[in-house]
Amino acid sequence: MRVLIGEDEALLRDGLSLVLERGGFEVIAAVGTARELIEQTGRHRPDLVVTDIRMPPTFTDEGLRAALEIRGSQPSVPLVVLSQHLQRRYALELLANPTAGTGYLLKQRIADTRTFYQDLRRVSQGGTVLDPEVVQLMVTRASSEHDAIGGLTE
Repeated sequence: MRVLIGEDEALLRDGLSLVLERGGFEVIAAVGTARELIEQTGRHRPDLVVTDIRMPPTFTDEGLRAALEIRGSQPSVPLVVLSQHLQRRYALELLANPTAGTGYLLKQRIADTRTFYQDLRRVSQGGTVLDPEVVQLMVTRASSEHDAIGGLTE
């Protein structure tokens, strides 16, 4: 599987590349800015894009914006957002128009590479993978906004 990585921190970018290659993935490019991520996605047509949310220049949501732009222009490209930041708004935007596989994983909660590889493969096949904390945040917020969700059984 051909993977494109978007991560602004060089050490994490190189480390993620090595981890993915060890898992049998082909890293076709690893870039440090959202603009490069968009350009390289257009150039390489990867099987999967893995990106951070916060990237230069403002380190707010450039990676997410790039992912959403990729989704708009190349809807068949599966996307995984890896972040240290848990934001309901980010998850909602990413999941609003899922045309291909989608993932939102928290970097600090990836406990083993085998599960991480499985998650990436699931997304590349059109599935959705969400960190349990992302799901909990969305359900908790939704249940406080809508009484119907609060009435659901476990």
